[in-house]
Amino acid sequence: MNAPSEILAPILQFLGGLATPKVWIERALQEQETLLLDHRVLEYKAAQSALSLLGRHINRPELTAKMSRLVREELVHFEQVTRLIKKRGIALKGLSASRYAAGLRQLVRAQEPHKLIDTLIAGAFIEARSCERFAALVPYLDADLAKFYAGLLESEGRHFLGYIELARLYGGEDDVEARIELFRAEENRLIASPDEQFRFHSGVPVTL
Repeated sequence: MNAPSEILAPILQFLGGLATPKVWIERALQEQETLLLDHRVLEYKAAQSALSLLGRHINRPELTAKMSRLVREELVHFEQVTRLIKKRGIALKGLSASRYAAGLRQLVRAQEPHKLIDTLIAGAFIEARSCERFAALVPYLDADLAKFYAGLLESEGRHFLGYIELARLYGGEDDVEARIELFRAEENRLIASPDEQFRFHSGVPVTL
């Protein structure tokens, strides 16, 4: 595995240098049950989104190669989180979704091929922020969970790169870098602004 700094440097640059606020980490340590339950759902949704992309663009070989691998890896992560939850005696239950992914997807244009480019960019930001949050949490977690999250860094970093490489490959007449800037501004707003709900991708907690 690459050193965490090698993985995180391009990710933090992509995120505009905005790191997870310390107050979010403090809240996460207090609500590890919610953190794990939400993480489990996010792994499933990541697999679902990649499979949907693969199905809609099945004649794009570069995309199908990356998405098929991503689907398999995210489902393995889903199974791993599920086992961790059961090991810790946490009851499985549903959680409402955070505002994060929905906020990014509001920027996705409706018509192809622009929809594809925007969807790939949104996916890149979701994976990049996930990777950054895993790294931010690792120093504060118990050994078992820290090992698991540290082990996810490389795959999540690879998923981020895969999404952004595809966006640039299929960019065509789009100004991909301008679209990235647009999504970055919204992503940073969602992470840095007050958020009444605690989730894996939530913003600054309103109360502790």
